[in-house]
Amino acid sequence: MSTTTPLGAEEQTASPAVPAGGRRPAPRRIRTGNGLVFVLPFLLVFGLFMVWPIVQGLWMSFTDSSLALRDTSFVGFDNYTEAFGDPDVWSSLGNTVFFTVVSSVPLVLVALAMALLVHSGLAGQWAWRLSFFAPYLLPVTVVTMIWTWLYQPELGMANQLLTTLGMEPVGWLSDESVAMWSVAALTVWWTVGFNFLLYLAALQSLPATFDEAAALDGAGAWRRLWSITLPQLRRTTGLVAMLQILASLKVFDQIYILTKGGPNGSTRPVLEYVYDVGFTGYRLGYASAISYLFFALIVVVSLVQLRLFRRED
Repeated sequence: MSTTTPLGAEEQTASPAVPAGGRRPAPRRIRTGNGLVFVLPFLLVFGLFMVWPIVQGLWMSFTDSSLALRDTSFVGFDNYTEAFGDPDVWSSLGNTVFFTVVSSVPLVLVALAMALLVHSGLAGQWAWRLSFFAPYLLPVTVVTMIWTWLYQPELGMANQLLTTLGMEPVGWLSDESVAMWSVAALTVWWTVGFNFLLYLAALQSLPATFDEAAALDGAGAWRRLWSITLPQLRRTTGLVAMLQILASLKVFDQIYILTKGGPNGSTRPVLEYVYDVGFTGYRLGYASAISYLFFALIVVVSLVQLRLFRRED
């Protein structure tokens, strides 16, 4: 009488061969070693251009380092104490916060409105998407050059439009009460395309079943938007708001090129003041201290935003 062995029984009963030393090979160690070889170039570049400058800048903030002097000495927290009592630090911080508020709110709301408009099914979808996103692809120098001509007091299109409407011309970049609003308008036009894409991608990923069910129940377009679409976009809105606030707090390029902080420092943000102190006043130690205080503020804002979003979830 012959017996048959089920298919695969030999593979199940057979034990893998063990080396002569009685130890099994350690493939995970080999894989880790091979992976480290590929990651090592990135770690070297990251450490050289990111970690080391951070450490060096932190140490510099505790010294009186200067571009005008070779010798430096340790001064402890003197730079930080001076920064807390410097009125220019507080005024530039106020300008930064004001710019963040007046630019972040429309950059969220306008981007949402643009995404809803495109998602509604307008004709020529590619043209709308291109026109909304194209300004984001322009370099900051080109953007500021365009808006400098628009804001030109005598020949600029903005003042010519006001004159046509029978209104007085405005000093868009020379009036202290208007200059920051002018920079905010430039920033909204330039960067709203990125937030528009985030909202559009989120809208296209939403399930249509809820909206269709509400429409069958007699809900109008505005009711469906307020009660169904916007609640589903809560996570995207939180992401857009967080990214936008952090980006606005770090504003520098367009303000420096457009107004250089003027008039009378009314548009000078913190980063421009750091630049002026470090590379115009040659006080690298003091500029580093201001930078790390501002860095701590950004970290606190980020943590608060994450905590608020987690509570909402």
